[in-house]
Amino acid sequence: MAPTKKDREKKGHSAINEVVTRDYTINIHKCIHGVGFKMHAPGALKEIWKFAMKERGTPDVLIDTRLNKVVWAKGIRNVHYRIQVRLSRKHNEDENSPNKFYTLVTYVLVTTFKKIYK
Repeated sequence: MAPTKKDREKKGHSAINEVVTRDYTINIHKCIHGVGFKMHAPGALKEIWKFAMKERGTPDVLIDTRLNKVVWAKGIRNVHYRIQVRLSRKHNEDENSPNKFYTLVTYVLVTTFKKIYK
């Protein structure tokens, strides 16, 4: 007998409800292009926040203080071109929060960005 529509729907598995950790390289240089000098570092943090929200699918995003210090290390104007981050989706222990998960964004130190995934 052919599988019914209900059987096909049960086979699908969504990773949105799992605790997942992945590393990403964010090109900040193209995110802050056309932005005034005094908005480079704050704009970079906003772009990191938006990237994390889009990739992990959680509206609650926490940026680690170490990542914040790395972004601001060269001042407000001279932000790094690329940055390696680790996005971790974790369970939310706060009972008052409407969301089950939150995303923690941490900094990953790399020496070069050439052939990083091979």
